[in-house]
Amino acid sequence: MTPLVMLPGMMCDARLFAPQFAAFSGQRMVACAPLVERVTVEGLARDILANAPPRFALAGLSMGGIVAMEVLRQGGERVERIALLDTNPLAELEEVKARRFPQMMAVRDGGLATVMRDEMKPNYLSSGPRRYETLDLCMDMALDLGPHVFLTQSRALMDRPDQTETLRNAKIPALVLCGREDILCPVERHEMMADLIEGAHLEIIENAGHLPTLEQPEKTNAALARWLEA
Repeated sequence: MTPLVMLPGMMCDARLFAPQFAAFSGQRMVACAPLVERVTVEGLARDILANAPPRFALAGLSMGGIVAMEVLRQGGERVERIALLDTNPLAELEEVKARRFPQMMAVRDGGLATVMRDEMKPNYLSSGPRRYETLDLCMDMALDLGPHVFLTQSRALMDRPDQTETLRNAKIPALVLCGREDILCPVERHEMMADLIEGAHLEIIENAGHLPTLEQPEKTNAALARWLEA
């Protein structure tokens, strides 16, 4: 079966996809590529292509989806199918960039836990039954990755390219998925992405916010299974 490469969101690691590893790793090779060593989306994508199998399915959530679109732009002939989860194909707005600078300064001064607790984690999740355990896991992942990764990932996101033409040119099976209650990357953004990709399937996960892989793993896995078999 086609290998599956998964790309995590900002300040997340393979634990973001634990339910997906459990569901799919018995059937195919599943890997999570870290997004930690480069300060540009383009550089992160080059690293993934340098280490990925010759042909693979690609799924990315949030920042991982942003990098996945760049992987598709650079090496589309190697990507058999793509899943874009809770993400954004547009370049970063100037007002969003401006909000990043105080966060980066606070993290540089030792405030990673505070920034994650007060400014980022409250925006992640719906009010479902997994909210608190998922918030705790998000904090664990962020603290394990550390301030250097926060700063490099912030810089990469600030300078990311617009990928609307990449999506218009995509001619592969595509899943566009998001949580109904995602306020960081809202449903309307995913409707736009699905419209850009010819034949894309749009899936909205109810009772989920920005991290449906953890908030609603059964529903998310079902959608991913359909995409992998398309």
